[in-house]
Parts: sequence; structure tokens; C-alpha cells
Amino acid sequence: MRTSTDPQRPVRAVPKPVLLALAAVLALQLAWGGHLPPPQARARALDPPPALSTARLMDLGEPIATAQFLALTLQAFDNPPGISIPFRALDYPRVTGWLALVLGLDPQGQYPLILASHVYSQVPDPARQRLMLDFVYREFFKDPGRRWPWLAHAALLARHRLHDLPLSLRYARAVANRATGKDVPHWARQMPIFILQDMGELEAAKIELGALLATGTVTDPREEHFLLGRYRELEKQVAARGGPEIRSAAPAKR
Repeated sequence: MRTSTDPQRPVRAVPKPVLLALAAVLALQLAWGGHLPPPQARARALDPPPALSTARLMDLGEPIATAQFLALTLQAFDNPPGISIPFRALDYPRVTGWLALVLGLDPQGQYPLILASHVYSQVPDPARQRLMLDFVYREFFKDPGRRWPWLAHAALLARHRLHDLPLSLRYARAVANRATGKDVPHWARQMPIFILQDMGELEAAKIELGALLATGTVTDPREEHFLLGRYRELEKQVAARGGPEIRSAAPAKR
């Protein structure tokens, strides 16, 4: 025999007035929910990063793991569960602060520079794009031999997205002059020449190309042949423009 508090009490035993009241409450909830606006994506304020010295005290002897955790946390900040916050809603000076902190904890890591040059720079806001590219430029000088790919990419973004050729040339020259090592390709060193051509600075492009050829660093015969052809073409363009005959130390073709 079951008592009135038996958990197995059948639904049909529940008084009809109670069932009707429950149905009315459920219908009211559904109706009210249908009139509520959809959830909005809101960018809660990104806290400023702690000082690097403070972060080092808190990393428990695992700076690389801490750096990776902070980078992933920052990347997920704009995408909390169920909503998506556009990059332009983020505080970019604070974003660069967090990226710099991650690099400070793990100087060998490249992920913050990848985020800056390939992710956060995609925002359709020139001011924020410039903040990201300038961050890559500043951090490049701390390890040019390893960080040149991200500054080379920044030079391309400045050239083709911001349409800022002087800024692109500034980045490209930094790569050409400061990036060292056998792993740095010749095209990275040649970027200033082609940007100068885009700027109409044919004489300057000719001088830089001649100087590059004179150093003897271009050893591939096909590449040397191509660059010599470009040099001769620049000579013709300068002459056609009526510019000064500036003789560079370009070697004769072998």
C-alpha cells in the first residue's frame, strides 16, 4: 500500500487543479521567453596584464606552460560560450600588453606574434591594425633572426591593406638590415627594392638592388640572372625618366 508521499505516485493521482496550474505556469514561461530579446554579445572589460615580474612569481617555475595558458586564455576572451565578440570591441592596447607578457615569459615562443600579425590584425580598423603591426615591429628587434617572418608579413599588410608604403618600407628595411642567418630567404632582403619601385623611387630602388648584387650574397645563378634583369630594367626606367645616371656597384653578369 502506497502513502500519499510515495515517489511512485502516478500522475493521474495528482489533482486536476494542480495539473492545470502547472500547465498555466509553463505556458506563461514560454510566452514570456518568446518576447525576450536574443542574447547580446558584450565585451566585458579586458583586465590590464600584470607586470612581468609579478607573472614570474606566479608561474610556479613553469613559465612556458604559463605563457601558453595565458595566450590561449586571451585568444578565447573574445569567444565566450554561446556568443562571439568582434575584435573591434576589444581594448587593443591591453591586448598588446598581454601579448608582450606572454613573450616575456616565453621569449622563444612565436604564438603571440602569430596572433598579432595573422589574427588580431584582421580587424577592419586601421588604427587597431597599426597597433598590432607596431607591436610586431617593436618585438622583432629582440630576436630578429627568429622573428623576421612576422615582420615581413606586417610589411605586406602595411603595403596591401593599409596602403601605407612608407610604413611598409620601414618594416621591410628592418628585415633586410637586421634579420641574419642562412634561413632568411633572399626575397625577404629584396622587399625594400620592390616597395621603392611601388613608391616611384626608381633611383633609390636601383641603388639598393645594385648594392645587394655587389655584396655577393646572391649565389643562386637563376636568382642572380633575374635580379640583374631587374637592375637593367631599372636603369632604362631611370634613363627614360631623365633621372641622374647613378652608377651602382652591380657586378657584370657571369
